[in-house]
Amino acid sequence: MRLSVHDLACRRGGLPVLAGVSFTVEAGEALVLRGPNGVGKTTLLRTLAGLQPAAAGRVEVPEDSIAYAGHADGLKAALSVRANLAFWAAAYGTRDIAPALAAFDLERLLDRPAADLSAGQKRRLGLARMTVTGRPVWIFDEPTVSLDTANTRLFAEMVARHLAGGGLALMATHIDLGIAAQVLDLTPFRDTGTGGPEAGAGDAFLDGSF
Repeated sequence: MRLSVHDLACRRGGLPVLAGVSFTVEAGEALVLRGPNGVGKTTLLRTLAGLQPAAAGRVEVPEDSIAYAGHADGLKAALSVRANLAFWAAAYGTRDIAPALAAFDLERLLDRPAADLSAGQKRRLGLARMTVTGRPVWIFDEPTVSLDTANTRLFAEMVARHLAGGGLALMATHIDLGIAAQVLDLTPFRDTGTGGPEAGAGDAFLDGSF
């Protein structure tokens, strides 16, 4: 399993945001995106997830291999925790929701409607659904929003298990998750309006841990 991005350019609202973005993430690896607000992290992740077209370049990844968790939790408010997970499991052709429940200690909330969950509980449920997708490539946009310290740790453990099983992960986060990861600073890839990235973009790819 591999995700390769080649000279990718992205737009937001019809305006250029990023240009010349290239990287490769292999099975078992994680990549963390960094950069100031508005640099294009969400735009890049949405482009990689296929939610909007790229302005240029290409993304190489096996078909139907990506699961995306963005700012919205993707929940049906009238359905219970159990029914929400069952819905997503059926949508992705899987059946067992037990790993999702265990990932964020959701067993005690099984029959509670999503509408009655706290912001943190909704976030936990939204992230837990990634485990029922069966997809090897996980993409997260600020996944720890509304999570306390204990549940941030559970999220990190969930991602670590996914990586250990041969999956890969991309995420935009400023939280230190304690996960070995490559770090890509998007600042040098900002489109300056000339159709290309800022000078020095080739030096933006770093090794690190998050």
